[in-house]
Amino acid sequence: MTDANRPHPLRRALPLFVLAGLFLASLDATAKWLLREHLLVLVIWARYAGQMLVVTPFAVAAGGPGVLHTRRLPLHLARSAMLLLATICFFGGLTYLPLAEATSISFLAPLFVVALSWPVLGERAPRARWASAIAGFVGVLIVLRPGSAVFHPAALLMIGMALADALYGLLTRKLADENPHTSLFYSALVGTVGVSLALPFTAGAGLPSLRDGALFLLLGLLAGLGHWFLIRAYARAPVALLTPFSYLKMLWATLYGWLLFGQLPDAISGLGMAVIVGSGLALAWFERRRVGS
Repeated sequence: MTDANRPHPLRRALPLFVLAGLFLASLDATAKWLLREHLLVLVIWARYAGQMLVVTPFAVAAGGPGVLHTRRLPLHLARSAMLLLATICFFGGLTYLPLAEATSISFLAPLFVVALSWPVLGERAPRARWASAIAGFVGVLIVLRPGSAVFHPAALLMIGMALADALYGLLTRKLADENPHTSLFYSALVGTVGVSLALPFTAGAGLPSLRDGALFLLLGLLAGLGHWFLIRAYARAPVALLTPFSYLKMLWATLYGWLLFGQLPDAISGLGMAVIVGSGLALAWFERRRVGS
């Protein structure tokens, strides 16, 4: 099959990527709900421990007995550490910031992805991807303006989250030839072990209610499903091509923020978010034209 007739990689990867965004947005909303009454360490630990319980039997059953073995262990550990760092920064920021606006700041990640895709992956980003990333950055600056709901020191955590998330995505792409079940397992393992070391400092926090206990379990399920679909999507398309569609997550975050917390962005923040979304849609249009499909 010639390049002209080969299906665009987005046709196989985009549905998986959209599902990943929905599950991960649901994860964020559930975490913000729990952070109102529970310690940050407990919420992060439940997110990873729950994911570990969900994905380990699935990974072993689906990937076979050799799924836990890899010759690229340092890369798996580095990737999983970036995910843990991104989670700590994001959940920490959610304690103080509205869900939709906090999510919008996290979309600095595409700028970092475009800037780092060449040194990390050897993938050169065309000018349109640079333009889209810069436009998204301008949108984030509008949301982050002085006087806004997110003009808060916690916004620095979201910027750190964006950088860690970009590195996580790039390393996921670098491991695209690995068994996705292996990647999923190490994502859960590193986070679970790392956060478990901090659990002794939460002594006396008390047991959650039955409802909150169910929500803690839901965190792990949503994380496992979200990262499974994310890994499968990155195995089918370049990370710089998929990243603009992560802006759809902002729509889910806005909806959850309104339904669960009664929070809606103001007009200027809405403008900034529209700029961010528009930059992603413009890039999607460019990519479609570029391949002539």
